[in-house]
Amino acid sequence: MPALVDLTAAPYQLDPDQISWVEETLESMTLDEQVGQLFTNLFFFGADSFSGNSLTAEEIIEKYHIGIARYHGGTAAQVQDLLNRLQSAARIPLLIAANCDSGGNGAMNDGTYVASGAQTEASGSTAVAHDAGYVSGREMRAIGANLNFDPCVDILFNWRNTIVNTRAYGTNAADVIKYTIPFVEGQRESGILSCIKHWPGDGTEERDQHLVLGVNELRPEEWEASFGEVYRAHIANGVEMIMAGHIALPHYQKELNPALTDADILPATLAPELINGLLKDRLGFNGAVITDASHMLGMTSAMRREDYVPAAIAAGCDAFLFFNDLAEDFGFMKAGVEKGVISKERLDDANRRILGLKAKLNLHRAAAQGTLLRTPEDLAVVGCAEHLAMRANAADLGITLVKNTLDQLPLNPRDHRRIRIYHLTGEVGGITGGGEAEMLNTYIAALTERGYEVTVNDGTTRVKGPTLRYREEVDAALILAEVIGYGAQNNYRIQWKTAMSNECPWYVWEVPTFMVSHNFTTHLHDATMVKCYVNAYHPNEANVRATLDKLEGRSEFKGTPNELVWTQKWQAKL
Repeated sequence: MPALVDLTAAPYQLDPDQISWVEETLESMTLDEQVGQLFTNLFFFGADSFSGNSLTAEEIIEKYHIGIARYHGGTAAQVQDLLNRLQSAARIPLLIAANCDSGGNGAMNDGTYVASGAQTEASGSTAVAHDAGYVSGREMRAIGANLNFDPCVDILFNWRNTIVNTRAYGTNAADVIKYTIPFVEGQRESGILSCIKHWPGDGTEERDQHLVLGVNELRPEEWEASFGEVYRAHIANGVEMIMAGHIALPHYQKELNPALTDADILPATLAPELINGLLKDRLGFNGAVITDASHMLGMTSAMRREDYVPAAIAAGCDAFLFFNDLAEDFGFMKAGVEKGVISKERLDDANRRILGLKAKLNLHRAAAQGTLLRTPEDLAVVGCAEHLAMRANAADLGITLVKNTLDQLPLNPRDHRRIRIYHLTGEVGGITGGGEAEMLNTYIAALTERGYEVTVNDGTTRVKGPTLRYREEVDAALILAEVIGYGAQNNYRIQWKTAMSNECPWYVWEVPTFMVSHNFTTHLHDATMVKCYVNAYHPNEANVRATLDKLEGRSEFKGTPNELVWTQKWQAKL
């Protein structure tokens, strides 16, 4: 068993008064409160919890004593109001988490995107990484969030992996460390805690732990030279929390426990050899460990829910991410304590680790002083000029010309006045967005302003029409890939609107054709025939306008692609 938490050591480094608050609070807590402190509830706007029950936010706090809150959706003003309500209702102040991996847009609908991991890597700029963290921290603090479930420190080894394609900061440990440490430092300027993910490391395979058990196939020596380097760097830098993924590390697990067979291999969230053994013991992590979302198949397929709810804490995780059913899951966890699955020592240690983070933030002092809640005036930083300038700089540095083999640039309204747009989308209305008309309309407006005549292709038909007439009517084709998806497929690729759709790039030899991806970086796998390809990373207006500036030669392309953009296809480079 690893040592119990030391609140005087990193990442806590609490003073005697802070430690006294932790111990006095723990001593005062009922069993129900200790059980509740382990849980993170997800609040949706329009519904009060992920479990879909009819309780209000305040009733959930009162009845289930949750330790951490997470939420989905909402504008800055709406989120701030909810978080103030939650903190007002809680006897023990809450850790309130957001998923800000690219800027404040992960904390609220109107937050400021700066740069994703992929865009940061392409920029080659640690300043861009710092700015993304800085904006994330400032905008989170404005609404009352205090814990970022980011940055993602996964390594993109496998080009087919679309779960971390845009979130990963590199294809090797050195680059991931190079950019994620400045991100953390940037958000720390606002007093925001960091939770890196997804232990023990995603990016080696193409499948999605939302849908199936994730497996990191690296052998111990390979893991130590890659993911091990990343986690050791962040632990040395004082990271406060680590999110365990529903990802197995079978070769290392069997080295840690030679008695394990294939049938015994569990995801990290349920594997004591990975949490207690490797992370807390060998790597010496003294902070808190939280599970990834507990509705994901990588966890739900391991055993019955009534078993894995307490088993996650028994394995060394200190917090449990999301209820399925409030009453049922709470009962499962409490029964695990009463049956001894979770020992009293393990329960107290998990509680100390969570309470210790609250003490580090001085939430108890802020509550006593009446400064815990945020005000409408705090929201002035959301989308402020300083943040928008950082977004523009990141766009300028990151947008990447991957290929232009026919030397068809620059785009211009003299030679390419009549532009035909092909809009390739992912899941319309999905949890992560994508496929809405906003980006398309921004392109149409911006191109029209610049003197182009724009038509939009209807990709629902196979009919191409005479090719000579196409050349008479169209001067250039602009393919806009906005393929965004989450949790419905193991791997997201271009999906044409119908079989042999007329949007498939049959026209690359008929007219100059320019393809721009505003999300995934590896679309050349499905469009190797395209001769001019740009990665623009995100569909926000700044990236759209910067992309057009660069296509037209008003600004140079400054981003640098990694080798995975070629998807191991020689044709992609032609």
